[in-house]
Amino acid sequence: MSGSEINRRGVLKGVGAVGATAALGGLSGLVQGQAPITVGVIYVGPRDDYGYNQAQAEAAAEVKKLPGVKVVEEENVPETTAVQKTMQGMIAQDGAALLFPTSFGYFDPHMLAVAGKNPKARFAHCGGLWSEAKHPKNTGSFFGYIDEGQYLNGVVAGHMSKSKKIGFIAAKPIPQVLRNINAFTLGARSVDPNITTTVIFTGDWSMPVKEAEATNSLADQGVDVFTMHVDSPKVIVETAAKRGKFVCGYHASQAKLAPNAYLTGAEWNWITAYKTIIEAARSNKPHPNFVRGGLKDGFVKTSPYGSMVTAAAKKKADEVKAAMVAGKFDIFKGPLKDNTGKEVIPAGKVFAQTDVTLEGMNYLVEGVVGKA
Repeated sequence: MSGSEINRRGVLKGVGAVGATAALGGLSGLVQGQAPITVGVIYVGPRDDYGYNQAQAEAAAEVKKLPGVKVVEEENVPETTAVQKTMQGMIAQDGAALLFPTSFGYFDPHMLAVAGKNPKARFAHCGGLWSEAKHPKNTGSFFGYIDEGQYLNGVVAGHMSKSKKIGFIAAKPIPQVLRNINAFTLGARSVDPNITTTVIFTGDWSMPVKEAEATNSLADQGVDVFTMHVDSPKVIVETAAKRGKFVCGYHASQAKLAPNAYLTGAEWNWITAYKTIIEAARSNKPHPNFVRGGLKDGFVKTSPYGSMVTAAAKKKADEVKAAMVAGKFDIFKGPLKDNTGKEVIPAGKVFAQTDVTLEGMNYLVEGVVGKA
């Protein structure tokens, strides 16, 4: 923790809503056009984690290039009251008018508590938790349909797996994670319906020891292609490579960590969402409360293929990707059963990516070995 971090968190014990609101006095004076703005970005881990935080930090680095925009950042902030002190500090000390608390656990109660005390500030949370019926208008969420990238990961994994056993190491069985596991599995089983995905949940976003253990355990069971949904895929990628297995990345590119094992990856392109939200604030337009997009919107992207990926795998994945970008491909459609045999999507029913029903996903599809 840097000295500035200690100062920001500690000095605010006595700062209330009045002081914080005064620091935001300039916000009410915004006129139409691109007014100067200070933006705060908060990370739960290090900015160079080869994963979730790095993807957000890459977007923040692009934001810094925008004229009239100042960015203040803080990393390694836990999902506790510490993040409330950080947000309050960015508002009161740095004059931040827009905050990006990027970690899932920052939302409730932490971001909501600070937002209630600072009605003139705007808060954009990364995740699917915002609800118009329940949450303040100065808060919102942004997220991307990265399950499209995970489906494509699955297509490539399906072509490259010799054992027909692929693995998914995940933090928690929340809807966004389940959606990625299911998309990865459906992509692989579109190539070969006999493929299975074995999933292990570690219990939290950053558990390096458990992630290594899970990777080795799955490798011992014959899994030969891995992907994941944890904050930093670094340990999983490196462990899988040491075991002679292939890997599909997540969040950001991990290709340089394991160039002989990295097939492709599902990456975020957060600058698209950041710009949308920042431009609304600078123009004094209503806060975009629910920002979503996929491949065709530039919210997500795929890693370049590794040299070992076959021509057939590339061809199939590219065809599906083109259909996704054209809006002509749906991942979740009936008939679809979960891995207990229960029908979860009836025949003829199609869920478009924009359907909020998918953000409440609570099942694992047929072909997944594991429990939600």
